[in-house]
Amino acid sequence: MNREEQLLFALQKADGICPEKGNAIEKHLKMAANPFRFFRGSAGLFYDDIASGLLSIPNEIQTSIPLTMVQGDCHLSNFGLLTEEGSHGDTVIFAPNDFDDACLGHSSWDLVRFCISILLAQQYCDGIKTGQFSSEELTGTNLPACASVEGAILAIQAFLATYVQHCKALAEDGSLRNAVLNDFDKQHVLRRFYKKAQKRASGGKQFYSKSAIAKAVDCSGFVPVFNLENTKFAAIDESLYRELSEVFSPYVDDCILDIVKRLGAGTGSINMDRYYLLVGPKDYVDQEDLKLCHIVEVKEQRIAAPLTHFETLSPVNRLNPAHLTVCCQRRMQRRPDLVLDEVEWRAAHWLVRSRHHAKVGIAPEDVCFHADTPDEALLQYTQTCAQALAKAHSRGDRRSIRFEEAVAEHLPEYLDELLEVCLSYAVQVQEDTQLLRELTGLHD
Repeated sequence: MNREEQLLFALQKADGICPEKGNAIEKHLKMAANPFRFFRGSAGLFYDDIASGLLSIPNEIQTSIPLTMVQGDCHLSNFGLLTEEGSHGDTVIFAPNDFDDACLGHSSWDLVRFCISILLAQQYCDGIKTGQFSSEELTGTNLPACASVEGAILAIQAFLATYVQHCKALAEDGSLRNAVLNDFDKQHVLRRFYKKAQKRASGGKQFYSKSAIAKAVDCSGFVPVFNLENTKFAAIDESLYRELSEVFSPYVDDCILDIVKRLGAGTGSINMDRYYLLVGPKDYVDQEDLKLCHIVEVKEQRIAAPLTHFETLSPVNRLNPAHLTVCCQRRMQRRPDLVLDEVEWRAAHWLVRSRHHAKVGIAPEDVCFHADTPDEALLQYTQTCAQALAKAHSRGDRRSIRFEEAVAEHLPEYLDELLEVCLSYAVQVQEDTQLLRELTGLHD
């Protein structure tokens, strides 16, 4: 099977459709836009390449470090600021924020995938500077300085070293598993994003104007409803509305006030159906009660990307896709979302989870561009991600410190080899993106 056939097979397997010129789905067109976006949407291909040996992670790492709960689709933009306990808590922390591909697996999968994403993020942002790629985050020609290739390589080395160091610290003091990252000094690249999230949390200065729920709903009537002028939402017919309300109301913690279909969310799962439920008190009075409301996402869940090849690593991976996501998220977070469940409906498995009022995601542009020190900004960000990931991996087994001790003992020997693996595969992703451009008719 040549590379074009491998790519088509992977996309067909994940999305149920092959990319074709003039008939490509939105997800494939987004992926073809740049290598970073391609990487985000092709987790299945990533694990295909691990299984085939094209992406060769040293086997000694796999055999010497115990399995743990892994994120599965670990990349630079799957970390961010959020409130613990979903929309029910006010403590803003920095942590992994996507568990759709989580499972029991090898921690090296997350490490390698994140490191590759650093290289692709730098290349993407450098392409914005040169006009090769376009950005939804930044416009105009007077852009800040961009992180260098050398800076990206240093960031990878710092990420891996920090991960090892933090695992060693966790082995020495298990109470660190219960610590979170929410203290950023004025010079830290995440400081402004942390402040933004704090303002959007319930009780924050911008909750009623900038929070996720405030931007999603219309509060001009007797009760809030979703704002259908928002292009991310679509109305549903009365029959489906009643069915959704009947099936999912037992899993939310208040009354369902409104329901819409969510359009165009994510990259990897953009073609999976999802609905938003506006949940709040039956005796809602006025906008002041918006802080008692929250949005619950109902999302069709498919098999986690690693499990096409690695399901047999653990019996845990035989859980249905939504149940597995819930299990991993609850384990990897210190204080999981209070609304987090799974439902079987219409012959599919659905994830039910509360949306965060103050969730603030991080795009490559946020950490690869900086007016003065872009390489240092990227370095800071990756080191913070390494700490957050080490904590999440550590929580996979709270009975012992075997995982942390094994990482500290064995991983340092292979850091240079992992770097070379990532550099090589980043080139492969760039070639794959160009191939997808040709397949979808976007080739220049």
